[in-house]
Formats: sequence, C-alpha cells, structure tokens
Amino acid sequence: MQKSIEVQGRTEDEAIEAALEQLNMSRDDVSVEIIEQAKSGFMGLKNTPATVKVTYEDETEDEVVKGDYAERIEVFLSGLFRRMSFDVSLNITEGDDAISVILTGSDPGALIGRRGETLDAIQHLTNYAVNKGASERVRINLDAENYRQRRNDSLETLAARTADKALKYRRNMTLDPMNAYERHVIHSALQDNGQVSTFSVGSEPNRRVVVAYGSNPDKSEKTATSPKYREWR
Repeated sequence: MQKSIEVQGRTEDEAIEAALEQLNMSRDDVSVEIIEQAKSGFMGLKNTPATVKVTYEDETEDEVVKGDYAERIEVFLSGLFRRMSFDVSLNITEGDDAISVILTGSDPGALIGRRGETLDAIQHLTNYAVNKGASERVRINLDAENYRQRRNDSLETLAARTADKALKYRRNMTLDPMNAYERHVIHSALQDNGQVSTFSVGSEPNRRVVVAYGSNPDKSEKTATSPKYREWR
C-alpha cells in the first residue's frame, strides 16, 4: 500500500533528509514531490520553509494471515461488482491449497463473458489484489453456473473428436486459439493417446493447439511415461 508524509525543512534537501530519517528509508525507496519551495524574506525575516511530500510503499499493513483471505476476497469482489453495477452473491469456500468462490447473479452470462474471458479477468484481478503484500500466496478460483467444469468437459470432448479426425484423415488438425489453461486441458486429455501427439504454435493471444497424427517425434522409450505435450508453463 502506498502512503505518504509531508515534512518541512529550511531547505528542500533538509526536508527530504528529515522525512527519510523519520521513515528509516533511503532516497531510492521513496518518491518526492516539492509542495512548496523555501523562500527567504526581506533581510532574513519571515522565511518560508520548504514542504515536501514523500511517498513510499508500506507493505506491513497488507500482510495477511490465512483466516483473513476470505474477508479480503469478499471486500474486493463486492466493491468490484458494485462498480460494475452487477448484483452478485458470493459463496467462498477455503480448501487446503486454494479458495473457491462461486458467483451467483441475475446475469451469469455477463459474469462469464465470451469463452470465459470476463470470468478469467475477474479471477486474475482477485488473485492479484488479495495476494498483494501477503506473506503467503493463495490460489483463488472463481466460477459461475458451473462454467469451469462444463468448459473442461467440452474441451475434453473436443480433444477426443479432433484426435479421431487426425487419425481418420491421417493429418494434423489445428484448433482455434485458446488461452493457456484451455490448451493445458487439451494436452492433458490426449497425453495418454498413443496414436496422436499435441503441441502449440503461434503467439498469444492467437496461440493454438495442434493435434498431430502419429506419436510425438521428440518422445523416446526412456520418456514413455512422460506427458507428450509441449505447453503449460
């Protein structure tokens, strides 16, 4: 969290030095704004001191213990949805390795967005906001209308159908662009299929999975138990 203090001194340099001493920080740790420059009065009378505003990053107030995550998630998402004019209720469940948040609203389609893009963006923002300054990071998973599971099932079905086409036509099949997680689902769904292999081509946001006819050329007998996909990092 950014905080700031205002300090006065006979000169700008003296004011800055006083602020740094008060904060126990170095000059590189802060940013300085001159609020008012020092001015000398007539014959040294009525001198005006310099005023500086020193801004610094205070991480101590942002430290979080495990029990505070749910509260931080609720505060952040409630404020976010209020600004978005979304009427959404939250069901927050803490697990051993992640926190699950189920969103329920009158317009779930708006929460999910095209191919889950809105839901992914909200999840990314929530993870960033809640973990900022925390001593330990926690993974936060958001879902609405069971979209994640339905999308996973759909992707696994797509993977199987594409593999069948690759075998039928004996050629590589390239899927539409997907985000990293969706590509991971495709790779995982086909990693045990001994007749096809998968890899990705292109750059974000147009990176695509290729379901290739035949086994992975990079795979040897020594790595027969290793996943065949080259993705997910």
